[in-house]
Amino acid sequence: MSEKCLLDQWRDMAYNKELSKDQLEQFWGTYFNIEKGIYEQLLDAPDVEVKGTVEELAKKYGQEVLTMAGFLDGINDSLKVPNPIETMDASTEVSLAFDKEKLYKNMVDAKADWLYELPQWDNLFDEETKKRLYREQKQSGTIRKEKKIGRNDPCPCGSGKKYKKCCGKNA
Repeated sequence: MSEKCLLDQWRDMAYNKELSKDQLEQFWGTYFNIEKGIYEQLLDAPDVEVKGTVEELAKKYGQEVLTMAGFLDGINDSLKVPNPIETMDASTEVSLAFDKEKLYKNMVDAKADWLYELPQWDNLFDEETKKRLYREQKQSGTIRKEKKIGRNDPCPCGSGKKYKKCCGKNA
């Protein structure tokens, strides 16, 4: 295949190093508004599976095919069955059937407050559930170190000996 797949074309456009910082900010600002609009529609009917070709979905949401490819790239990790985004073209059949909790957590992970604070989430999750999902996602990236056992501390195996004379002997 000599022509680049849609995802590569999208990435070339979205991460164009020849654009100025202002141009990139304007590009992403416009994209994030488009993305927000699509998510509002999806979250209004979360149990309805939206399917079609990339081109059909682009028309449905009033977008260009490349913009739809970017959206599909962003939502892919939240789908029940991922789409073949690495190889898709305009006629590839795709589905937007998403896992609600996974989508919410991925939005939190992406720090996309304009998405995880959409009012449509209030119809899907109560406040407590949203807080729990938010906390779970934030904690999933936190690395916790266990307290180090000192040489003269009691051995954690419960033998009553010092660590250095018991399980720490071979460490």
